[in-house]
Amino acid sequence: MASTEPERENREEETEVHEDEDTGAQVAPIVRLEEVAVSTGEEDEDAVLDLKSKMYRFDKEGNQWKERGAGTVKLLKHKQTGKVRLVMRQSKTLKICANHLISSGMTVQEHSGNEKSCLWHATDFSDGELKDELFCIRFASIENCKTFMEKFTEIAESQQLGKESKEGDEAADLIVNLSVEEKKSEEKAKEAEEKSPAKEEKDTKEEEGKKTEVST
Repeated sequence: MASTEPERENREEETEVHEDEDTGAQVAPIVRLEEVAVSTGEEDEDAVLDLKSKMYRFDKEGNQWKERGAGTVKLLKHKQTGKVRLVMRQSKTLKICANHLISSGMTVQEHSGNEKSCLWHATDFSDGELKDELFCIRFASIENCKTFMEKFTEIAESQQLGKESKEGDEAADLIVNLSVEEKKSEEKAKEAEEKSPAKEEKDTKEEEGKKTEVST
């Protein structure tokens, strides 16, 4: 007796083919999603550096380095204030790994034993509150690490020059203001002297003396 299995298999295959056939019908989506603009907080800043890296933070309590995430580290310069901040987000979750300003006096140094890594201290705001952190960042190449360190140092030094320039301008303004105040004080003292009783008595005596000389 011949088996009916192949025939049944053929019928099942034909059924599957019919089920998978494109009928040409178009189904409208149930929910229409509108495109929404997402703000990153970086709209008023220009990226002066953008490199892929992996970030670490030193855990003081555990006395060990902990990975913060892998992603892109950026140095962003504000279009109006000129201030530069370092921002890094994880590549997949976009969670912030580091977020702090690069200010005057900050330094970055190469990690001993690893030319692709460097270290620096910063007052960080990535967790929503200011914390003094020690960061370590590792790049894919020595060149990228050197580029990061050079740019970091350049920005920190420029912030120092900007601070000194501002202090110099403030000192110059102070000197000008003091000179103006001194001049005003001299004028007031002169006016007071002109109006003083001793001055009026002296002027009266001088006038009487001149009249006596004329009469003589």
